[in-house]
Amino acid sequence: MSNRRRFMKFSLLGSAAILASKNLFAESPKSKEIKVVKDKPIVISTWDFGKEANEAAWELLGKNGRALDAVERGVKVPEADPNNQSVGLGGRPDRDGHVTLDACIMDENYKCGSVAFLEHIVHPISVARMVMEKTPHVMLVGEGALQFALANGFKKENLLTDKSEKEWKEWLKESKYEPWMNIENEHYRMNKDGKPGDEKNHDTIGMVAMDANGNLSGACTTSGLAYKIRGRVGDSPIIGAGLYVDNEIGAATSTGVGEEVIRIVGSHLVVELMRQGFEPEAACKEAVERIIKRNPENAKKVQVGFLALNKNGEYGAFALQKGFSYAVRSASENKIYNAPYFYKD
Repeated sequence: MSNRRRFMKFSLLGSAAILASKNLFAESPKSKEIKVVKDKPIVISTWDFGKEANEAAWELLGKNGRALDAVERGVKVPEADPNNQSVGLGGRPDRDGHVTLDACIMDENYKCGSVAFLEHIVHPISVARMVMEKTPHVMLVGEGALQFALANGFKKENLLTDKSEKEWKEWLKESKYEPWMNIENEHYRMNKDGKPGDEKNHDTIGMVAMDANGNLSGACTTSGLAYKIRGRVGDSPIIGAGLYVDNEIGAATSTGVGEEVIRIVGSHLVVELMRQGFEPEAACKEAVERIIKRNPENAKKVQVGFLALNKNGEYGAFALQKGFSYAVRSASENKIYNAPYFYKD
């Protein structure tokens, strides 16, 4: 090898080593205050109603139960609550008056199951788990998902409550479709004066947990956007968008306008950022900023929030807009937090 070639070879190798060293020791973004629970287990979920769901999950986690069983049990609470009009029974229908549900679940071994555009079944999360455990597939949709559920013992029920039906018929008078900002905190019902009321309601529930053995699992379930086009599916049943679990790194889930989350494969992005060294809140913030960068004008009009938990017991959240809350339950904590957000008043 000539002296010139030898010089070029070792110069390139040296430059690569310097760059690798810089990447290896670069300080990852940190939030002002890192929230952490030192003692396992822990469960976190989206929105203030997640506190009740967390309690159901904790009944198992506190007795050394598996995280997968806990998240399924936890999200079944809002699924069965007719007063929660964006999850399960009583969910707001599509523009044609049909309640359609989406859900997914994922365990510590990358096993996952999902259902989308499912009608007549109160607990889509349990159908999603059955897809994971009884089929070679990840996702079943529509009539096929319903057929599968009925064949496996689920009961067919009417999910459209009188309350949601009344509001849908009121909506039909104008049939104006737009994803409402923070519908999870501003319940759309008509007062006597014909104006929307202020009764509390909620959005998608996403839940992630770490059990006493340090294993992670997650679940996500929703009835989707109110008065959506029939057949619309958001991020909630899509592994990598509405939910992602990597037992080596952490887990993440999302809530809000699912189209924005799908476009950046949001929950997977958050987990991969944690793999790079981002702590949970900073990873969620980076995902939110990706949405803004893609379409800043649209981002101002919608809400998206991310929630994450890593293997060290650190957790955090971040949202586009004010109003996103999340609930945390551990042996030392049972609390609701308001997530930080990008767009200030």
